[in-house]
Amino acid sequence: MSGAAVVVAGLGQPAWSSVPGGVVAQAQRPLFEWDWVVRNGGRIWDATLEHLYLTGMAVGIGLAASLLLAVVALRYRRLYAPIIAVGGLLYTLPSLALFALLLPLVGISVTNAVIALTTYTILILVRNIVTGIDGVPAEVVEAAQGMGYQRRRLFLEIELPLALPVIIAGLRIASVTVIGLVTVTALLGLGGLGSFILTGFRVLPPFPTQIVVGTVLSVALAVLVDLLLLALEKALTPWSRRKATV
Repeated sequence: MSGAAVVVAGLGQPAWSSVPGGVVAQAQRPLFEWDWVVRNGGRIWDATLEHLYLTGMAVGIGLAASLLLAVVALRYRRLYAPIIAVGGLLYTLPSLALFALLLPLVGISVTNAVIALTTYTILILVRNIVTGIDGVPAEVVEAAQGMGYQRRRLFLEIELPLALPVIIAGLRIASVTVIGLVTVTALLGLGGLGSFILTGFRVLPPFPTQIVVGTVLSVALAVLVDLLLLALEKALTPWSRRKATV
């Protein structure tokens, strides 16, 4: 190649220039390009919504499954250790390996991502639900039983509400964990903010703006969700604030 060959970098393609000796040098992009953010505001919004959708699906299903498993563990105490052991095993599996294991069953799909992401919530949520229920004062349980509360009513109206601070604490950890893991689903061809990070590294030269947008918004989303859940906890457990001020 002789002379200089340039591809317009503003179109998202690398700019190249020939140098003596036949070596091709890559033009460097600036660290951040606000004009790209403005032009792609719609894409960024859609990716954020998809990130929230995958997170909500995984945490919601994980919470429902964990409540069921926690009830079983509370009813049959000998099953608590095996349930936690399986949850711990799933939690330690690398996300990419789990996606690969699910490929023969559900293929490359949203279902694959949701199932995999859900498994990372089980250990955290089951453990916190059981711990929260066990932390309910025995005298409160005895008083409710003396008032004629049956086991189901006792669980739903007394134990579960009193355990909410511990349960929501687990929900906060699970949500932040899943938000971070959703970025990996970009490797399955899904959207989410991880798609910007992946694309930013794939192009030549790397596109720092996309990497920064995907990373910063993922962190901001995790902080926002954590704060919203904290506010939910305070709204649902006003008695805990009064107790803290005594």
